[in-house]
Amino acid sequence: MASNSRQKSNSSGSRARAAANGGRSAGRASRAGQSGSSPLPQASDQGVRLESTTIGSLRRDRERRERREVREQNRRQQKRRSRLPLIIVGVTVFLAASFLGMYYILSKTNVFEIQEISITGTDHLTAQEVGALVSIPQGTTLLNVDTAQIASSMQRDAWVKTVDVNRVFPNKVEIVVHEREIGAIVEVPTGTAQTIQNWAIADDGLWLMVIPSRDSEVGSKLSERIYADAEQALHIIEVPYGVQPVIGAYCTDDNVNNALQIINGMTTELADQVKVVSAKDVESTMLTLESNIEIAFGAADNIREKERICLQIMKENPRVVFINVRVPDRPTWRSA
Repeated sequence: MASNSRQKSNSSGSRARAAANGGRSAGRASRAGQSGSSPLPQASDQGVRLESTTIGSLRRDRERRERREVREQNRRQQKRRSRLPLIIVGVTVFLAASFLGMYYILSKTNVFEIQEISITGTDHLTAQEVGALVSIPQGTTLLNVDTAQIASSMQRDAWVKTVDVNRVFPNKVEIVVHEREIGAIVEVPTGTAQTIQNWAIADDGLWLMVIPSRDSEVGSKLSERIYADAEQALHIIEVPYGVQPVIGAYCTDDNVNNALQIINGMTTELADQVKVVSAKDVESTMLTLESNIEIAFGAADNIREKERICLQIMKENPRVVFINVRVPDRPTWRSA
């Protein structure tokens, strides 16, 4: 009986230990099952992070490549731009050298040898005078002719104001002369002031020439245009003794220059009526009209106002013979 009870007790104990062990095993299994389920989500997070890192790295690499390509493209463009001026200079130098070389070769041949010279605008110069001024050697071509020298040579004559020299291919030189016109005839006393010389002066104050008698030997060789213009020109008279004109030089006498300024500055119909200007001195400068009306004009200032006053007085006083406008705001006049 005692033996049976011990066996029962052992059996019970064994069953209790087995149950306890089974519970512990189940707990361990349960814990093992719980801990075993956690690695799967952890492995998935690592994959996402790895994939994100890889994409970001690829994107950065692509951006770096794109920046390198842009920098390289900019360097190439800059290099091309830096070479462009050199290329242009080189091409220009080449073309210029080629042109000069061809120009030199042609200038030494008779391809463009001058066969004709055309001169226009020389109304106050004779053909003989022009021939003395212009000389183009035989064999000269349009490529080696010195046009500046021709113009300078023509301008040695006081009548010549400016000159245009043009090459007309294949074999013609065209010379266009722009002459000065007679502004007035100045009666200059000479010697002991007993002799008067008629000097032509241009409107810019340049002395052109003394006008000789038409019947003289010198006069017979002059252009008829000179005498025709001299007859139409107004005269500046009563010039002080001591004025010494020089052909091709500008007048330095104040009285004569004042008279010229009045003549050139008049713009109304009064200008066409003036036939004589007395130039004793600046303040007493006197104009004589074709109608013999005398105008004390004075200095060459307020010219238009003085003209206006004179025309108004002449209109309102048909019998006027003398007008004084030296002081334009206080004019006076006298009638016949």
